[in-house]
Amino acid sequence: MTPPATTATEQPTPITEAPDASLESAATTPAPDIEPTAATDAATAVDPTALVDPSPWAGLIGVAQERLSVFTEVGGPVLASLAVLSVVAAAIILVKLWQFARLRIDARAPVDEALLLWHQRDVHGALRKLEERPQPVSRVVHLALVGLRHPKLDLTLLREEIARVASLQLEQLRSHLRALEIIAALSPLLGLLGTVLGMIEAFRQLEQAGAQVDPSILSGGIWQALLTTAAGLTLAIPVVIAHSWLERRVERCGHRMEDAVTRVFTRDLAGAEDEAAIPEQTAARAPVDPAPETGAAALITPRVEYAS
Repeated sequence: MTPPATTATEQPTPITEAPDASLESAATTPAPDIEPTAATDAATAVDPTALVDPSPWAGLIGVAQERLSVFTEVGGPVLASLAVLSVVAAAIILVKLWQFARLRIDARAPVDEALLLWHQRDVHGALRKLEERPQPVSRVVHLALVGLRHPKLDLTLLREEIARVASLQLEQLRSHLRALEIIAALSPLLGLLGTVLGMIEAFRQLEQAGAQVDPSILSGGIWQALLTTAAGLTLAIPVVIAHSWLERRVERCGHRMEDAVTRVFTRDLAGAEDEAAIPEQTAARAPVDPAPETGAAALITPRVEYAS
């Protein structure tokens, strides 16, 4: 048997696939809320340092580091030693400035007021002015006033104790100044040593060049050698100025200390000078010339006897 033939009018029916229900549900279902995690926070967080443009500071720091590395490579250990000495000198100067500011060594008002009360015989008021004062001059004067309150105390022993305390105060003010003096004297010598070593290295390279002498080798070695001398002088000059200024302040404090103690011991002499300066007392103490004789007493002439 043969299958029945299909007619030309019959058309194949198209097959249409039904839409997937899962896709429709995914399209219509709203997406669930996604909680932020640490990764998303790190990705979306804004760096607060990014708001500030660090390019100028970064550029300056980079240039400074580059120049410092070049100087260190060129100068070698001598220039590194000078850099360490410069840091030490700066630290000493800052410490001494802080010490002088804390002790107020230039303050004169407390000592002057105490000496004025002392000359006015107000011992308790003078002592109150000097109590718990940080100035070295105030401490020494306070010691002198306390010692003079005891009449049985030997003045020689009191003067020796005052000299000891004053020397101790001045020694504390002079602390670390010798280190500044050594740095000021050593820096030029180190710079000169670096120059000599650099010249030796330059001539050694010139010798190794042989017949092919390059003037740039010698010139480059010379400027590298002179760099250490310039660095030594640059360090020595401000250190010498700072040392002289600090030493002068200590000397001035010592002079004021000596003057104040002397004024304490010479109170009676100063009082006598003040009394002699009063015109009424000066006139009372002046000798009185006898009044000239008048009247009959002035007409009496001495009798002269002539030898026969």
